[in-house]
Amino acid sequence: WDETHFGKMGSYYINRTFFFDVHPPLGKMLIGLAGYLSGYDGTFPFQKPGDRYEQHNYVGMRGVRLYRLVSSWLALLCFSVQMLELSKSLPAALLTAFILIFDTGCITLSQYILLDPILMFFLMGAVLSMVKCNSCADRPFSASWWFWLSLTGVNLAGAMGVKFVGLFVVLLVGLNTIYDLWDLLGNLSLSLVVFGKHLLARVLCLILLPLALYTAVFAVHFTVLNKSGPGDGFFSSAFQSQLIGNNLYNVSVPE
Repeated sequence: WDETHFGKMGSYYINRTFFFDVHPPLGKMLIGLAGYLSGYDGTFPFQKPGDRYEQHNYVGMRGVRLYRLVSSWLALLCFSVQMLELSKSLPAALLTAFILIFDTGCITLSQYILLDPILMFFLMGAVLSMVKCNSCADRPFSASWWFWLSLTGVNLAGAMGVKFVGLFVVLLVGLNTIYDLWDLLGNLSLSLVVFGKHLLARVLCLILLPLALYTAVFAVHFTVLNKSGPGDGFFSSAFQSQLIGNNLYNVSVPE
């Protein structure tokens, strides 16, 4: 059923038809982009699970361009986190990657039009970026430190932009940041000015940057979906007047 739902959402983006859904738009936008790049024209109705795709080019949306690429990176990310930062043990890293590669759930999820592989990619990316940033703690404000801190913020925005379940990795990074700042505050060799710089850097990269990217995703969402669709009724008359094909299109609506 989920493939039918998210496949239809991807078709809406290709057709630029406005819709309403409970999830943030990033994952569905990427699904639509994968279908568009692979030649899918957005005409399959996605009415019920099990319908044959027939001549419709669904391969790109199902995985060749997006899902299998994303899923293949998950094992590499897990290996990197274990090997380079956490256990620093090659057998442990290989075991982690092996378990993920042959996990039935991951294999199944990577074969269908679903949000979960994209979400897991951003979740693992956020964890990897966080631990890499922690490894640069002895050289704060260096280029590599800024890179991993900023990349953590980008991955947080990605996780939140796909599903609200991404809040859990936001919580993880937040707790790690609080612990880090508390440790810095207890370091009597650091002045309050330096501590303030650390605090501002984290506010910039872990709060303001993700919020800006998350907002930008919605800006793209509303820009692309400029035609009337099944989600119009949830919004104001003023908003509906901006959708092509709506009964209120270009009607002057009082404030």
